[in-house]
Amino acid sequence: MTHTPGIVIVGASGRMGQMLIKTVLDSDKATLVGAVERTGHDWVGQDVGSAMGGQPTGVIVTDDALEAFAKAQAVIDFTAPVATIEFSKIAAQARCVHVIGTTGMTDEEIAALEPAARHAVIVRAGNMSLGVNLLTQLTKKVAAALDEDFDIEVIEAHHHHKVDAPSGTALMLGEAAAEGRGVALKDVSDRGRDGITGARKKGDIGFTAIRGGDIVGEHDVLFAAAGERIVLRHMATDRTIFARGALKAALWGQDKAPGAYDMMDVLGL
Repeated sequence: MTHTPGIVIVGASGRMGQMLIKTVLDSDKATLVGAVERTGHDWVGQDVGSAMGGQPTGVIVTDDALEAFAKAQAVIDFTAPVATIEFSKIAAQARCVHVIGTTGMTDEEIAALEPAARHAVIVRAGNMSLGVNLLTQLTKKVAAALDEDFDIEVIEAHHHHKVDAPSGTALMLGEAAAEGRGVALKDVSDRGRDGITGARKKGDIGFTAIRGGDIVGEHDVLFAAAGERIVLRHMATDRTIFARGALKAALWGQDKAPGAYDMMDVLGL
């Protein structure tokens, strides 16, 4: 039997956690070897398949991340910033590839991952889909080609359960637009408009967040000038695209040197 990399999913009971578990179980390129939940969660001690309402898998949900990581080659993490930082330390200790799809991380929290990246592979991205990463490249190129007569607005829509705004993908697109223009996003970001805000500042990159229903993820990058508009758009209708991308990243990282990578590296973009 051909050996396939062992994958641990953290935040197993969450929406993405369950989707990731299903994706790994359905894959012939990886093996699910662990599922982690927080201490005291109802799933701890249960077979993860049974906890999800399906057939037993033989994988018991644990709250001991170190024990789970020790028998894995990769960890896929769509949890929360504080948890992700702690998981990065454990993954580095276990020399596991750490794939991070966690959003809402501040610059300081991202910087806190750097020590772990000296010992293990970290692949972090605001969005794991091929389409979004292509959109990011296009955004950078269009922003570089157009001057400040074109206002840039990143418009994103997600389901009503999402807790952070702008989305990680929206910020990734904003960073790409800023890079295309040769500026720092923190210097030109316009995230809040309420009341008498005054005219839009030339050169700013604006963000608009929509939350409602079960929207998986929609992102538009609008370039608007007098008399014309250019709109780059990506629409996700099934969150399995993110799970498939995360698994692809986990497999890609198996033979790579320790360091911080993103989906552009994984996809060769």
